[in-house]
Formats: sequence, C-alpha cells, structure tokens
Amino acid sequence: MRSDPTTPVIIGVGQSGDRIDTPDYQAWSSIDLGAAATRNALADTGVAAGVAGSIDVIAAVREMENMPHVPSPLGRSNNYPRSVARRVGLTPERVLVEVVGGQSPQSLVTEHAEAIAKGSADCVLIVGAEATSTARHFADRDDKPDFGEEIDGQLDDRGPYFEDFIDMTMVRHRLTSMPVAYALAENARRNRLGVGVDDHRRAMGRLFAPFTEVAAANPFAASPVIRSADELATITDANRVIAQPYPRLVVARDLVNVGSAIILTSAAKATEMGVPREKWVFLHGHTGLREHALLARPDIGTSPAAAIATSGALEMAGVGVADLATVDLYSCFPIPVFNVCDALRFDVDTPIGLTVTGGLPFFGGPGHNYSSHAIVETVERLRRQPDAFGLVVANGGIMSKTSVGVYSTTPTTWTPRSDRALQARIDDTAPLPVAEFFTGSATLDTYTVDHGKRGPVGVVVATTHDDHTRVAALTSDDALLELLETGDPFGAELTIEATEGANSARLA
Repeated sequence: MRSDPTTPVIIGVGQSGDRIDTPDYQAWSSIDLGAAATRNALADTGVAAGVAGSIDVIAAVREMENMPHVPSPLGRSNNYPRSVARRVGLTPERVLVEVVGGQSPQSLVTEHAEAIAKGSADCVLIVGAEATSTARHFADRDDKPDFGEEIDGQLDDRGPYFEDFIDMTMVRHRLTSMPVAYALAENARRNRLGVGVDDHRRAMGRLFAPFTEVAAANPFAASPVIRSADELATITDANRVIAQPYPRLVVARDLVNVGSAIILTSAAKATEMGVPREKWVFLHGHTGLREHALLARPDIGTSPAAAIATSGALEMAGVGVADLATVDLYSCFPIPVFNVCDALRFDVDTPIGLTVTGGLPFFGGPGHNYSSHAIVETVERLRRQPDAFGLVVANGGIMSKTSVGVYSTTPTTWTPRSDRALQARIDDTAPLPVAEFFTGSATLDTYTVDHGKRGPVGVVVATTHDDHTRVAALTSDDALLELLETGDPFGAELTIEATEGANSARLA
C-alpha cells in the first residue's frame, strides 16, 4: 500500500540517560537530557541536518518542576522547549508545554500527527525529560549546579490544568498522593473480585515480576534488577508498605534522570528529506478519553474510559489483542495494568509481555513523560518486526485520562480523531454525587492506610445512608485502623463527622 503524501509518520526516536550511580555520571539538567535525546532522535532519522532544519514545532511534556508547589532546588528554564532548541541549534516557529498527566506523550503524538495530516505543521519534535535524581542529590549541597535559564521567544504554556481530576475534596483527604488514591482503586477492585490481601499481593508480584526482566535489559532503567514475584510481594524492611496494599517495590520510581524525543513529519516531507523508508512508523489507531472523577465513579476499582480507549484504538487500527507483537500498559501501580487486562482479556502471562521499557516501578517514572519512552521502544522494536503492530496505553491522573496509540511499519492513510462517540459512552454513565463535608452514617466502600513518617492514617471512601452520596474521610481511630489493617473492612458501618479541615471517620 502506498502512503498518502499527507500521512504522518514517525521518522526518528531517541533516549538519553544520566544514572547517578555510574562512573560517567554528568549531572545533566532536564534540558541537557532533552537535548541529548533530541540529538539521538535526529541521528536516528539518518539525515539529521535536513530534519533539524525542518522542525517547525516543538511540543514538550511538562516537567515535574514546572508545576505549582513542586520545588526546583537547582532552578529551571522559563521556556523549556526553546532551551532544548538552543542546545541543539533548532529554530522552531512555535513551541508549547503540555498540561499535566501521563497521557501527555501519546496525546501529543496524536495531536501533532493530525496537525501534519491537515498541513498545519511540517515537522514536529516531541521532547520530555526529568532529572529528579540529580535534583534530590544536590538539593542541600553547597556545590549544587545552577539549572536556571531565562530565554526569550514564543511559548504556548497550556497550564497545569489539574481541575479535571483534582478538587478540594481530594486535597483535604490526602488523595493528591498518588499511592493513596490508587490504593483506593486497587482495594475496590480486590473487593469486587473477592480476593484476600495476601493473594492480591501475590498477584501484584506475579504481574510485575516479568517487568523487572525487561528493565534489567534496558540500559536506561533506574532499577535494572530481576526480582521474583515473591520478592515483590513480601513485606520486609526494604519493601515496606507505602499505602495498603502497596509495598514499595510495586510503586512507580520517581528518582530518575532520563529524556526522550520523537520526530514526526508527513510521508511527503520524509521522502523529500531522504529519510530511509525502513525508519517510518505509522500511527494506525489512536484515542484519548476522560474518566469521571475518582470519587464519583460507580465502581472506584475500574476505569471504563481506559478500556474503551484501548479497544477503540485497536478497532480503528483493524487489529485485535492477538495481533499485537508489542504492548506497553501504563504501570505506575498494578491497577492500571489490571484494569486494561480485565477488560480486554489480556493474559498477564502473555509471552510478548505487557511492557517494552520495564514499567514505572523498574524502568522509572519520569514525571508525565514515561510513555514517550514506551513509544520510542515500540518504534525501535517494530522496525525490527516489519508489518507487526504495537500498542501503547498512556494514563494520566488517577486513571483519569487515557491516550492510546497503535503503531506499525505497515503503511496506512491517516484516520482523523473520532473520540466524541467513545467519550459519550462514558459520559452517559451518571457519576455519583460527592459531598466535600458530611456528618452522619455511611457504609465503607474502599480504603487504604497511608504509612507516612508520622504514623499510619486511614483513608476511607463510603456511601451515605440517607442519599447514597460518596464521601471521603480520614481516620486515626484505633478500632477502625485495626480493621483496615486486616484487609477486610468492606461494608463496615461508619460514623463520619465533618471537621474544619476534613471529614473524620470511626466505627459506628
């Protein structure tokens, strides 16, 4: 099949790393990492100079340090994409920084592939990087480097845009902590399945043990260590509980120094620049959907949006689960992986595996940029398997926003985005009402225990007796905490009292 000249193609991909525990550690900033990844992506095209001169748009994944209330102890750029451009010698007409969320990399690929197909962009660089490990290492030292940078030029900063999945009810009840929020969903799913705590921990270990094998072979992985299912599931001093039911080793690892870059253009432009045909990778299927707010979901233990987005992208591509040669399911915690596997009947023991990087607990969780690395790895693998198909599922918020891509070297024509009908299937399911403050009786739906430095605090989600409204509450009540720690508190009757800062819960 010949490609339509306007069809968007990925022509170059690259990664960079700067592991703090290696002899060649450079103490690179996120700008340095983004620039190194960009150079690698340019070199990957085979015609670096020609492609560099054609890049007219740079779209950057938002760095973690470019978010409200997140410190940047070493300083940061006021215009990250133009800082990267200056390092590499690029002169884009337009640059942007995307909103928050791990859906960003795939969402940016889809958005700019469509822009290329419509002729509103010529050649696009998508870049992202995090240097959180270096920032932590130098934060309190006198010899810390200065990563601050001021640069002039146009910037479309789309803003953090937390509002679609974070509200004051969540802020008051510790649900801005991702381990706490995801643990609520994890335990809700466990309750639905009727699985005990120990069996569930073993299932999480079994799910993630193959991920560690992929990470161990990945030179960019933060934790390239093969671990058994038992090691991941067993609670020890080195694998302490973060938030029930999560031990440390199944939680996304945020101390990383990695960057990635993806270059897209049209088939016509790729031909004009002389990019070898074997470099081209096409986006066959794509979706981007939003889920109801966490507390308003009828079943907190699932995200229909993620399942519908994944099946919708596969349907657009004309392939099924059995046709896939590579898969990367977003894996900040076990539940996003379980959620897609449950809905699409993925076998967690599939020989092709469920990650191409090693996953967020083992490859590392570079802020919102993880799935860029998944896309890079997918492109590289598919080039070695002509006409095979690869799936990337990117997740943002608390299974709040899902963006999916299906890739192949097989030529295709561009299919415009058609998410509206799929989104309607989610929006047609009425969300439950949520009360920020509540006093009265309620039944426990799901829970976690946050094991912070100041001691355990219970976090519960319950449904009120009088009007079936969802309510979140905190507890330090000894009797309730003891019940939560047993792992079987579902259906417990609670007395909830609204206080000045948050709702407080105790056993009725």
